[in-house]
Amino acid sequence: MFALVAAGIVTVGITTQRVLASDHQDTPEVELNPRMDINDVYAFPGASADRIALVMTTSSPIAGQSASFDPNLLYQIKVDNTADAVEDLVFQITFDEGTGANQKYTIRGPVAPGMTGTKATLVTTGNVVTGNVGSLGGSATGVQGFAGLRADPFVIDLEQFFNIIPDRRPSTGPLSGPSTPTAAQFRNPGVDFVRPFNTLAIAIELPKSQLVSSTDASAKFGVWGTISR
Repeated sequence: MFALVAAGIVTVGITTQRVLASDHQDTPEVELNPRMDINDVYAFPGASADRIALVMTTSSPIAGQSASFDPNLLYQIKVDNTADAVEDLVFQITFDEGTGANQKYTIRGPVAPGMTGTKATLVTTGNVVTGNVGSLGGSATGVQGFAGLRADPFVIDLEQFFNIIPDRRPSTGPLSGPSTPTAAQFRNPGVDFVRPFNTLAIAIELPKSQLVSSTDASAKFGVWGTISR
């Protein structure tokens, strides 16, 4: 059984997407244990009109090209398609021991969860996709998955953010001390502070019909991510 330690949330419609939150090292727990940290959850159109892609990023900022997922953690992407804020379907992603391309991922789902809420147990039914980190697995017409190192797509002037809201500044590291007096707004022109850094990404693409509870063109669903130990 796994207990919830981190979560990121995004609300999604089939035709429109609306991000509600982003989280990069937001608490002391994940600052000390970056593999437990969810950065962002995304949903966007897939390779064809009938497909959708779900992405969860974690562990940013990563400098360089060497990083691995934690084999002791359960990474999950959860889907609510009945508008009750409770997951109806889950993707569960686990990793073997290893580093880089020698590490193997397993994606289970979409499948109804054995437990909902802040505790989880591994599912034993449903679709399974496997592959080596850094490579695609699954089917281009069914469920297709990827897990590996990618450039962090989030854009923020993090240095200036900590000048605007000093109490969010980390306790250690190069951003722990103020570099300018307390600021009231972001810099112009903007600075993408996280551009040099990478993140560990989990991406899943599949037919939209596997996620929604009806065939109505206006059908919507919510999606969020969790990491459990």
